[in-house]
Amino acid sequence: MGKDKLRRFAENLTFECFVQPAFEEAFGRSHPLKGCWHDDFFRNDRPIVLELGCGKGEYTVALAERDPSRNFIGVDIKGARMWRGAKTATERGMDNVGFLRTRIELIDSFFAPGEVSEIWITFPDPQLKTRRAKKRLTSPLFLERYARMLPAEGRIHLKTDSQHLFAYTQAVIGRFGLECEAANDDIYGSGFADEVLSVKTAYERMFLDRGLPITYTRFSLGERRDFPMFEWEGDDVPEKDAEEARRR
Repeated sequence: MGKDKLRRFAENLTFECFVQPAFEEAFGRSHPLKGCWHDDFFRNDRPIVLELGCGKGEYTVALAERDPSRNFIGVDIKGARMWRGAKTATERGMDNVGFLRTRIELIDSFFAPGEVSEIWITFPDPQLKTRRAKKRLTSPLFLERYARMLPAEGRIHLKTDSQHLFAYTQAVIGRFGLECEAANDDIYGSGFADEVLSVKTAYERMFLDRGLPITYTRFSLGERRDFPMFEWEGDDVPEKDAEEARRR
């Protein structure tokens, strides 16, 4: 492991906005902040918004800057990348930003029912291979996790360059009869992108430089809490023949 990574890991532990749980806290579903983020971490009752797979935290910080009336938490497992967002938030004295280092599969170990008001998923790994469909962050398995944290009206935002993941998410929404508020397959080309959607991460700039359209979906789970897995016919296309698979 490089010295720079070690330095970042060490510095992360000095940031008040950075939470790195112990192994048993994540797997034992007993983290002290579960149900207590408002009182013990942010010390206010503003709504909490998560960014899952936050990477360097660019979107988390940008959202928090634009909306001081809400609290934002970036979630990822890559501590060396998250360091950038945590350091920026610390240097700017932002009191509505936090970062949680954990695997997203364990996310409901850290938040109580109704504790999260919205979820953003920005440029996640689309998990293109059929056998990895369960790992897509809009798969039924993940929706069940989100349903344990979100109120009925809680929104989920997906912003991605992946046409495959965009189409898959539409299939999931249709399969379970979820409310879809927005679905746009080219937010810049169509003029759909507003100030918030126009925030660009490093990954997004890379995709735009390649001429790839950026998609956006916004939906809610309503009262639904069970999401059985299902096969999506779009996964029958051999990935070796897909342009998306080649570029990744």
